[in-house]
Amino acid sequence: MNYESNFKSETIDSIQSDYDLSGQTEHPSRLKWIIAATVLIVALLAALYVFLTSGDAAREGAGDDRSQAPSVTVIAPGRTEMTGSLVATGTLAARREMPVGVVGEGGRVVSVPVEQGQWVKAGQVLASIDRSVQSQQARSAEAQIEVATADADLAQANLDRSLQLVERGFVSKAQVDQLTATRDAARARVAVTRAQYNELLARNARLNIIAPAAGLLLERNVEPGQTVSAGSGTLFRIAKGGELELNAQVGDSELVRLSVGRPAKVQPVGSDDVFEGQIWQIEPFIDERTRQGTVRIALPYSPELRPGGFATAEISSGVVNAPMLPESAILSDQEGSFVYIVDKDNKARRRRVETGLVTDIGIAIASGLDGTEQVVLRAGGFLSDGESVSPQLQQK
Repeated sequence: MNYESNFKSETIDSIQSDYDLSGQTEHPSRLKWIIAATVLIVALLAALYVFLTSGDAAREGAGDDRSQAPSVTVIAPGRTEMTGSLVATGTLAARREMPVGVVGEGGRVVSVPVEQGQWVKAGQVLASIDRSVQSQQARSAEAQIEVATADADLAQANLDRSLQLVERGFVSKAQVDQLTATRDAARARVAVTRAQYNELLARNARLNIIAPAAGLLLERNVEPGQTVSAGSGTLFRIAKGGELELNAQVGDSELVRLSVGRPAKVQPVGSDDVFEGQIWQIEPFIDERTRQGTVRIALPYSPELRPGGFATAEISSGVVNAPMLPESAILSDQEGSFVYIVDKDNKARRRRVETGLVTDIGIAIASGLDGTEQVVLRAGGFLSDGESVSPQLQQK
């Protein structure tokens, strides 16, 4: 039993020993070749994948550059003949306002026969001042004329008699000369007293406050019983001929587009009525604080036009032929107004422009465009100079 056991044990150990030696010599060699082949195949597949994907990415990247260019709407404005206008505001006033006050010595007002809002004639009495004392002075001056006239008649009679006696020698030449001088002095006194009388009449006439010209009475600042004098200020205001105007305030940059005779439509605040007028004067100075000048628009009389009221005027500024753009296409910064145009390479280019007339259909471009360009219609504020765009032409 021991022999058989020993034999079996040695046999088994011999077999295991043979198996281990074979595994250590043959199996590692095959595994290394399998691993190397696998790594090589994976490397080749990775290289092929990288090559293919890099080419596609490059092509897709080029396509993306084109597809990512922003789409913009452009317009070729051409040139349009248009009638421009500008809107201005101002105050209604009398075209020729005449302030009327006391021109004489004044006194107590006894009557005021007119009311504001009435039409008055040239020379019409607006107010009368008490003249009881002045009337007595006029009567005294008139009596002095009669006295002086009587003295002059007597002096003339004495001279006539003396001339008849000179030829007979009863009156000397010297006496005749003296009588002639007396007659001349008497006549002079008549002229003096008559002039004094006329002066009193003129002074008394000035006690009546009269209208210097026909027109519409705008203000009445006096009542019966009131004492007035030359220092009382303006008692009445008259719009000569009833003519009115709008003193419209216009910026200095817009004044150059206006001229005398331009038509205007005036609408008072709070009214639906529109009145036709025209510029009759552009004042030659500009307010240094507001940088505005005054345009005076003549208007016919109408009860709805009240001096002192506020009104809006739409003034025609003439006809021009120029490119016309909507407000959305025109941008501005500290350097002025500009637009973006699209060149032949589909690049957005900044172009400086000068704006002109403003109309209901857009803004005229005075300079900077000839009308053939493709102008970005909107969203120009999001573009930069030289940026690639995809233009979409819109018909005018």
